[in-house]
Amino acid sequence: MKFTAAKTNLVSSVSIALRAVPAHTTMNILQCIFIESSGAGLKLTGNDTELGIETYMPATIEIPGKIAVDAKMLSEIVRKLPDEIVTFSSDENYMITISCGKATFMIPGKSGEDFTELPVVERDDSITMTQFTLKSLILQTIFSIAQKDNNKIMTGECFEVNGSLLRVIALDGHRISMRRVALKEEASVPKRVIIPGKTLLEISRILSGEIDDIVTIFFARNHVVFEIPGTRIVSRLIDGEYFNIDQMISTDYQTKLIIPKAALQGCIERSLLFVRENDKKPIIFDMAETELRLSVQSPLGSFDETLDVTLEGKGFSIGFNPRFMLDALKVLDDETVTLYLVNSKAPCFIRDEDETYTYIVLPVNFVR
Repeated sequence: MKFTAAKTNLVSSVSIALRAVPAHTTMNILQCIFIESSGAGLKLTGNDTELGIETYMPATIEIPGKIAVDAKMLSEIVRKLPDEIVTFSSDENYMITISCGKATFMIPGKSGEDFTELPVVERDDSITMTQFTLKSLILQTIFSIAQKDNNKIMTGECFEVNGSLLRVIALDGHRISMRRVALKEEASVPKRVIIPGKTLLEISRILSGEIDDIVTIFFARNHVVFEIPGTRIVSRLIDGEYFNIDQMISTDYQTKLIIPKAALQGCIERSLLFVRENDKKPIIFDMAETELRLSVQSPLGSFDETLDVTLEGKGFSIGFNPRFMLDALKVLDDETVTLYLVNSKAPCFIRDEDETYTYIVLPVNFVR
């Protein structure tokens, strides 16, 4: 194999393929990026058998071929190369030579015969949206997935397609994040799948976030495929039936709080000065007719602040995990937020009038 390519293109493509390379595995071949050169150009693939990414880049192919290269070493080398044309070659013993300017590296490669290539997935059911929209949907919900896989379903997000609406849902047992977005075209059949959180995080880092760039999502029986220009991402779906969210969502409320978003967010951020990372100290909301008092008591000290609010219904006191509240507020663009509450033991709903977003935070018991 032998090819030449621009350093910037090589760095970008290696970085994309690297996102599917596992940090730890007993299969050494999976710690490699698989490089395939042909008349069509250069293809780089990373695959941990759950998530696979292949990306294409322009290159001048002198000798076609295939080889597997240690992903971490390759990434370190190409990032440190001079900003010039890179020459990459390998011999029959899989010894790789990488030259750029006056720098030359030689590293051992591996036969690509044992590398697991991405599965071929049927492409019947699909939806299309801008990369900006998908990236936003992920970042506005991903913080609510469970970090541990005691219940694997909670480590993923539910993508629910019905007609021309896409609903994305994440929950961890203490909170729920839900976003809805209208699609430009109506889906041929309803879909409800669970996509691993790891997959979505890596996709959010690859997406450009530009409003003019498109991403197409293909749904299959066991896989989901995300296609953007030059890159294909294939992920296994999480098996199981997602929770019936509609049973958890209620439109009934006894109290409605309308609060300036920036003021509430700033207040909660200040309160966190007195809450350690793993501390379960709640922030307490004491509601009155035109004021909301927020307070925290901890071994580090105390915090107390009052905000001007609009209150409809009866006032009472309720406690929340301040970080859960803050996570929801950070991804909202509205100038004011509306909280819907029933009592001190029931969940708090944060939603807009059109219900394009709904965030549910469970209360925390507290003793004064």
